Amino acid sequence: MAAKELTFWDHLDELRRVLFRILGVWLVLAVGYFIAMPWLFDHVVLAPCHNDFIFYDLLRWVGRFFHWDDAFFTKAFEVRLININLAAPFFIHLSTAFWMSVVTATPFLFYEIWRFIRPALYTGEQRGVKKALAIGTVMFFLGVLLGYFMVYPLALRFLSTYELSASIQNHISLNSYIDNFMMLILCMGMAFELPLLTWLLSLLGIVTKSMLRKYRRHAIILLVLIAAIITPTGDPFTLAVVSIPLYLLYELGILMVRDKKQD
Repeated sequence: MAAKELTFWDHLDELRRVLFRILGVWLVLAVGYFIAMPWLFDHVVLAPCHNDFIFYDLLRWVGRFFHWDDAFFTKAFEVRLININLAAPFFIHLSTAFWMSVVTATPFLFYEIWRFIRPALYTGEQRGVKKALAIGTVMFFLGVLLGYFMVYPLALRFLSTYELSASIQNHISLNSYIDNFMMLILCMGMAFELPLLTWLLSLLGIVTKSMLRKYRRHAIILLVLIAAIITPTGDPFTLAVVSIPLYLLYELGILMVRDKKQD
């Protein structure tokens, strides 16, 4: 028996239920993160401030392996934050819990999107959309992890030790640290959606494989500029750490796109 066709109001009612489920999951996660935030702040959010952070151990290992004695690879690193705003700790407690819940709820968000649009798709379209949402979820978290374990520590290490003048001492505020922490990590997560975006644009007929190959050199310049904006550190090492993954994502997008067959 054919499935009953839903009316416009039925779709709105279903959308309302989807939104309530998503908001409910966000709220539960946000409350959980709010309760666990003191521990998360010490062991996760502030971890890049300490010399024993895993990426700094990797830098020291690289320095020893290649016998590089540059301070970038050998110097001990520690950042002490200050707070100059009376209400900042409380509001940062709230906002950090909220954004952590948003990030970790992404798989559920994509799943609800899939459930909502699945009835309107043909079997072949269902496979394509399901694959796209799964890839999008994985790529987003890969970007978040790269941002947390590599990009942000590099930016923090450079910017916190950069001296405009010997007469000026760097004192990093809690607000500044959290703003940059969230911005860089979320930007890296969104940047890793580039292959998915390319694939969706190809479905709309906006881009093709031959077009992406033709403008590869222009794309490289643009990606380097984006990397420079994401990590305004100025040193070639950090720029390469960000721009190379972005370029690889561009090439992955080319592999995912197919040129339309000519009649």
